[in-house]
Amino acid sequence: MTAKHILVPTDFSAYADHALAYAIELATALRARLTLLHVFHLSPLTVGEVPPAVLNTVLQEIETDAQKQTQIALDRIQQAGLQGDSAIVEGLPFQTIIDAAKDKDIDLIVMGTHGRTGLTHVLMGSVAEKVVRLAPCPVLVTRGTTEAAGA
Repeated sequence: MTAKHILVPTDFSAYADHALAYAIELATALRARLTLLHVFHLSPLTVGEVPPAVLNTVLQEIETDAQKQTQIALDRIQQAGLQGDSAIVEGLPFQTIIDAAKDKDIDLIVMGTHGRTGLTHVLMGSVAEKVVRLAPCPVLVTRGTTEAAGA
């Protein structure tokens, strides 16, 4: 099976940027198209504590920033001579990624990981780990060097 449609979830971190670079190289070799997916999650506690007017302003700022970052990534994809599209969605990240893979008939997911370990991993979990376990297609997880991540 050859991957013709690759999903690249991004949180716009250096780790996600590394995964995008890898996905662009892979898509070029496979002549595949790329779909970028940015998922932002607002916890119910946060939403319940913030006045509606403030929440709307915050949501607009999040979406505006995500659109700018997504356009930069789409420009990179197009400069590589590839077809690409994008989506910005509010939701639980791992579930939204899995749902997008099913809905868009994705052949492969390429995503970065922060590589958290220990207590941080236990408390925060791992989006990449959940996607690997539950995705309807293969998942390639990249882990950039600390230099690539800006650490």
